[in-house]
This record gives sequence, structure tokens and C-alpha cells, in this order.
Amino acid sequence: MKAIIFGANGQDGYYLSEACRKRQIEVIGISRSGPWIHGDVSSPEIVEKLIRTHQPAMIFHLAAESTTKHDAIYENNATIGTGTINILESVKRWSPCSKIFIAGSGLQFANKGQPLSETDPFDHGSAYVATRNYSVYLARYFRNIGTKTYVGYLFHHESPLRGEQYICQKIAKATRRIAEGSEELIELGDISVRKEWTFAANVAEGIMTLLEQDQVFEATIGSGCAYSIEDWLNECFNLINKDWKDYVRRQNNFEAEYKLLVSNPATINSLGWHADTTLAALAKIMLSH
Repeated sequence: MKAIIFGANGQDGYYLSEACRKRQIEVIGISRSGPWIHGDVSSPEIVEKLIRTHQPAMIFHLAAESTTKHDAIYENNATIGTGTINILESVKRWSPCSKIFIAGSGLQFANKGQPLSETDPFDHGSAYVATRNYSVYLARYFRNIGTKTYVGYLFHHESPLRGEQYICQKIAKATRRIAEGSEELIELGDISVRKEWTFAANVAEGIMTLLEQDQVFEATIGSGCAYSIEDWLNECFNLINKDWKDYVRRQNNFEAEYKLLVSNPATINSLGWHADTTLAALAKIMLSH
């Protein structure tokens, strides 16, 4: 049994690769960088050749430019939008038994400060969100004509593989340096913002749980637990026995994109999956890596 992972070089690609190998599934990783087969999901020729050749049981489309900035509109359209079409059409033509996972985002939903589920209405607040929504509608269309397409809406999930542009890793790495004697200050905006801090390895297992279903095809995949940035600061600095207030400088005139972004994971929970890594455990993982 084989699985193709487009976007294999990111944190999700790593943990999904591990989840596949645990199930004795051979992984064929595709990425524009890293120690994988070099390829671009926006190329129909590359995607068709891979799917026609390997006839995979599963295909994961994780490739994306993870930014909501308008400047990335062409990149997002090529990778998320065109990439989704390339995968779906190639499966329809050459590997109709393949199951396809399309990564979605919690940002796609109209956020009114309540937990979000896969049945909530979509938003259109950024080019990134618009393209993600387009990929979901494509998945639903192909599902209606017989292709096994799944969508998992992912909320914030973290690991030591995160880049330092993400707030979780920014704080974790700075905390480690401070523990080693650094006197740096961490510049932060609104630390009351609450979101999920789910361990990425747990989320990978949630994705695999979804693909094991034959009746459920879309689900929000997250812990359903919201913590503030201040909570994360407390967990990290407690591990080094220091007060974060001595090492944080607040940014003036910072306006957060949202105050709360959290999932309602009732559907995926009903299938037997639950995120089981606590915030304290995740902080230990991040700081000890």
C-alpha cells in the first residue's frame, strides 16, 4: 500500500509520514525542497505521472503558502487551487480507488467567537481563505461524481518543526535561549488572543482517522481547547523557573486578526479520535527538542 504526500517537507508532512509508516504504508513524498522527490503540485504533468505510476491508496494535499497576505494570491491559487484540480482529475482518470485528503483551515469559517465545526458557513476575508474554499467546493464536486475526497479543517497545531515565524516557536526558542543566559526581550502583540495549541502528531492521527471512514468526509480536526498566548508564556517560562513578564515587550498599536479561534471537534471525536497532548506536555516537547 502506498501514500503520496504533496507538501511532504512541512511539519504535517513529517508527522503524516510517521503515521503512514506506523501502518506499513509506503510514503512517496513530494516537495519543492527537502530530502523528497522534487515536484510541484501545480504541474498537471507531474501529478498525473505520479498518480498513474504509483496507484496510491491515499493522497494527501498539504502543499500551501501559509499566509493570508494578498501578495501570495497567485502562489495560493497555483498550489492550493490548481494543485487540488490536478490531484482530483488525475485520480478520476487513473486511480479511482484512491482516497484523497485535502487540507483545510479553521480560518475558512465565519468566526463569531464561538467554536467552529465543519458545518459552519465559510468566510471570504482573505485570498488564502477564498482559495481554500474553492478547493473544498472542488472536493465536494468530485465526491459527487464518485471520487473519495476528504477535507480536514485544521486549527493551530504545533511541534518542534514549526518555523520561528509562528508565535509558539518564537516563544519556545526565545525561552530556551533565555534559559541559557540570553537577556533578550520577546516582542509580542495581544497576548490575550486564544487559540488551539494542539500537537501536530495528534493532528496527523486525526487525519488518518478521517480517511479510515466511508460515511464521514469532512471534519474539523482540533483539540477544541483554547488557550491564550499568555497561557503559553506561563507554561514555557515555568519550565525554566523564570517570570515571563521580565522578558516580554508589548508591541504598540497591534490589532489581532481574531480574539478566539477554536474548533468544535464533535464529529472527529465521535469517530474515536481525541487530541491527548496537554498544553504543559507540548511546552516540554517544544523546549526539550
